[in-house]
Amino acid sequence: MAVSLPPDVRVMNATAVAVLALSGCVLLAAGAAWVTRQPKFAIASIRLEGDVSRNSVATVRANATPKLAGNYFTLDLRNTRSAFEAVPWVRHAVVHRVWPNRLVVRLEEHRPAAVWKGDEGNDRLVNSFGEIFEANLGDVDDDRLPEFHGPEEEAAQMLAMYRRLVPLLGPLDATPVRISLSGRGSWDVELDTGAQLALGRGSDEEVLARTARFVRTVTQVAARQRRAWDHADLRHADGYALRLKGPVTPAANGATALN
Repeated sequence: MAVSLPPDVRVMNATAVAVLALSGCVLLAAGAAWVTRQPKFAIASIRLEGDVSRNSVATVRANATPKLAGNYFTLDLRNTRSAFEAVPWVRHAVVHRVWPNRLVVRLEEHRPAAVWKGDEGNDRLVNSFGEIFEANLGDVDDDRLPEFHGPEEEAAQMLAMYRRLVPLLGPLDATPVRISLSGRGSWDVELDTGAQLALGRGSDEEVLARTARFVRTVTQVAARQRRAWDHADLRHADGYALRLKGPVTPAANGATALN
């Protein structure tokens, strides 16, 4: 036959169990805190992997390490990643802990695709993802990068347009060196020949279709006039206007419209 304990005894027993459990938790927490403070868990080495062509390993460490705080257990990985991504030319960093006191950081560097021309001389760079980033332009060893000017939020679209224009203009033996996009969405292009193209507004497909029509016919049009051209206005719905070089003659009046 089971004996029922008085209520006050049951309360005392439950309280004793709770106190013991709480004491155990406190001891465990204190032990864990003591362990995490041990010098053996301080970050002793950082191994860098991935892209380090723009920065030496020593430079990356010198820029990022002073911003790190904590040991193997307490280091904030998000802040650590941000510290490495703040290093010039670093686009992305992935950080992993390695027991008991090491870090492995994989870096992805920006790959410059264009120069972003600022309104007040604040030139920056555009990477291969169409993102604008700060860097020393003197570190760029490719002096053939095109120049972009337009709304910053359209940098990716401008890079995409550039990549489509390069093969499209190939038959003219010309390459875009400057691309401008106005706030109203109008495109202007300067070629490495010095010629200017006013591509106008519209969807990318509409602009590219007008450009393709121009490329197919401009050589024949200019040949009939026996003069080279230095400016083309493609903003017309049914053709384009061409400004020709050299003196104006009755046979070649300096502008040709193609229907």
